[in-house]
Amino acid sequence: MLRFIEQSKLPTRWGEFNIHAFEDPFKGKEHVAITMGDCNSGEPLLLRIHSECLTGDAFGSLRCDCGDQLQAAMRLMAENGGGVLIYLAQEGRDIGLLNKMRAYALQDKGLDTVDANHALGFDTDERVFLPAARILDALGITRLRLITNNPDKISQLEQCGIKVEERVPLTLASNPHNEDYLATKKYRTGHMIADKDKD
Repeated sequence: MLRFIEQSKLPTRWGEFNIHAFEDPFKGKEHVAITMGDCNSGEPLLLRIHSECLTGDAFGSLRCDCGDQLQAAMRLMAENGGGVLIYLAQEGRDIGLLNKMRAYALQDKGLDTVDANHALGFDTDERVFLPAARILDALGITRLRLITNNPDKISQLEQCGIKVEERVPLTLASNPHNEDYLATKKYRTGHMIADKDKD
């Protein structure tokens, strides 16, 4: 269960959003959603579910694509007149920041992201997208155009009763620091990534 806390205006470089704060009292996590435009128009809304990434989102790390994805999704919503971005407190695919640093150290020694997680005793991806479904319920949103290349996001949302009417690919350029990371996502975790795509 999630508990709605508060909402307010959020002016950004891409225009004005509203930010909605939620708390998971059982796991002690705080999630937010930012919305632009009319979320209750009955039309399918652009949606991005974004997992927290301090290194990519705040520091501009080039070893992942998270910061670029976040900004690209917000820009896309602004260009299309609205949308919803759910920002989940699931750092490092929900292994936490310190374990993510341990995984980075293993990657520096030659492991890919999947094998590094396994070496630390974690699954390939520990994330659960049920909180996103609950946030959509709270916002009264039922029709979606999901910005993702990750098939697991689609299947998890649909298992929660959320219908994804369209997948919107997120196409971004790679860089020399994240090429192996993107290849791992494509070939080991089934992401629908074309040669120059990311998710």
